[in-house]
Amino acid sequence: MLKPKHGEGDTTKAVMEDFGTKVKITEESEEVMDAENNENASKIVALLRRFVAIQQRRAQAYSRLKRGFEDYMVSGSEMAYQQLCGDITVEFNDCSKQVLEMESLFLSPDLFREDLARLLRSVQTQEKQKLQLTATIQVLKKAGRPSERLVSHANCRFNNTVGHECMHINNITEASGTEEAEADSEYDNALKEAIKGVQDAVITINEHLEEVRYEIAALEAE
Repeated sequence: MLKPKHGEGDTTKAVMEDFGTKVKITEESEEVMDAENNENASKIVALLRRFVAIQQRRAQAYSRLKRGFEDYMVSGSEMAYQQLCGDITVEFNDCSKQVLEMESLFLSPDLFREDLARLLRSVQTQEKQKLQLTATIQVLKKAGRPSERLVSHANCRFNNTVGHECMHINNITEASGTEEAEADSEYDNALKEAIKGVQDAVITINEHLEEVRYEIAALEAE
C-alpha cells in the first residue's frame, strides 16, 4: 500500500473542505433564490387578485350606469342622471389609476413580468373603448330615431279661429321622405356599430381575465 507523500494528506483534506464549503454556499444560494421566487410569486398573485377585484368594481359600475340610464329614460330626471354619470366617471378614473400602478409594478426590476403588464394595458384599452361606446349608445338612445323624435311646438301659433296652427306641418315629398329614411338608416347603423363594439370589447376583456385566472392558479400550484 502506497503511503501518501508528506503533505499530500493535508492537501486532500483542504480540497475536500473547500468542496464542502462550495456545496454549502451553493445550497444556501439556491435556498435564497427559492425564497425570493416564492416571495415574488406571492406578490404577483396579490396584484392579479387585486386586478380581478377592480374588474368586478368596473362591472358593478356599468350595472349602475345601465339602471340609471333606464330610470332616466322613464322619468326624464336629467339632474339625477348627470349626478350618476359624474359618480361613475370618478369610479372609472380610480380603477384606471390603480391598474396603471399595477402595470408599473409588473415592469419593475423586482418582478419584471412584461407579459402581465402588456395584458393589463390591453384591458385598459378595451375598457376605454367600451366606456366611449357605451356613452355613444346612451346619447343615441336619448336622441331617438330621427323619424320618431318628439316635435317641439314652442314656435307654433294659436289662432282663435282655427286653434293650434302647427308650424311643423310640411307637404310630404319624395325627397323629404328619402332624407328621413337615410337619417334613420344612419342612426340604426351607428347604434348597431356601437353595440357591436361594446360586445367585442367585453369578449376581449373576459378572455384576458381568464388568462389572469390561469396565471393565478399556476403560480399558486408551484
